[in-house]
Amino acid sequence: MRVVIAIGGNALQRRGEALTAENMRQNVVIASKQIAKVVPDNEIVVVHGNGPQIGLLALQNAAYTKVPSYPLDVLGAQTVGMIGYMLEQEIGNELPMRVPLCTFMTQMEVDSKDPAFSNPTKFVGPVYEREEAERLAQQNGWSIAVDGKHFRRVVPSPKPHRIVDVRPVKWLLANGAVVICAGGGGVPTVIGEDGIRRGVEAVIDKDLSAALLSREVAADYFVIGTDVDAVYVDWGTPDQKAIRKAHPDALERMGFSAGSMGPKVEACINFVRATGRKAVIGALEDIADILHDRAGTIVTTEVADIEWAALPETVAVCG
Repeated sequence: MRVVIAIGGNALQRRGEALTAENMRQNVVIASKQIAKVVPDNEIVVVHGNGPQIGLLALQNAAYTKVPSYPLDVLGAQTVGMIGYMLEQEIGNELPMRVPLCTFMTQMEVDSKDPAFSNPTKFVGPVYEREEAERLAQQNGWSIAVDGKHFRRVVPSPKPHRIVDVRPVKWLLANGAVVICAGGGGVPTVIGEDGIRRGVEAVIDKDLSAALLSREVAADYFVIGTDVDAVYVDWGTPDQKAIRKAHPDALERMGFSAGSMGPKVEACINFVRATGRKAVIGALEDIADILHDRAGTIVTTEVADIEWAALPETVAVCG
């Protein structure tokens, strides 16, 4: 079975956790152990987020004032190497040496006229208290927004339209490699009328890019691994309920916020509608059960509406 697994940047750098290489390595080890469980007998593509990491690089970059700051597309490319290196190494530590792994730099074409460029919504970097966030926003010309109980920087997040480099990804999969690609949603690129590729200041949502990639490589299953065990409605209230299975039309009618489950739900809906195959949102530690339809929220045309799951006694905090 060909499976695309998307994991968030926050899964690799926990919310509120110090943005150190050591902490990221520890989280990568946890994620890699889970991914390695499903490599045997499957063709695996891993897509990762980069929100905390690119935000940190932007802060470090801005601290050196003798030259202009590097643009977000260049910083995004740096995170691909940094995160891909750790994932490739730690997944490899869980598998026999004969299994090839490859981290592939992926350019993702976006529309230069996408309205997202005038409406930043993508969270990057660490969380701040309001006073510090407002100070940094004024100092650096940032846009900021509420993220849970804190504030974070937000940047444009245009929709991915085309994977510029999809052919090498298909070749790697056909030759037995575990492929790590479209990191951070891919490096945002516009192609002008002159045919020239140019990077743009943005961060693409990795779930939407992963859904596009899943269609392009004809994945049998699209999995979004996150820090919750399912998609919930009325989250944080006595009435909260987990969705076990959902038809894409029914799920779309429910509505989810852009800063939380919204892009994940949209990505799954896009994939299922385009292919008729299944997509799932669930906890990364449940990955083996997810691939056997035993865990997570499954988005599928095999049901007519919404099927609810029994609530566990305790649930993870939604991030």
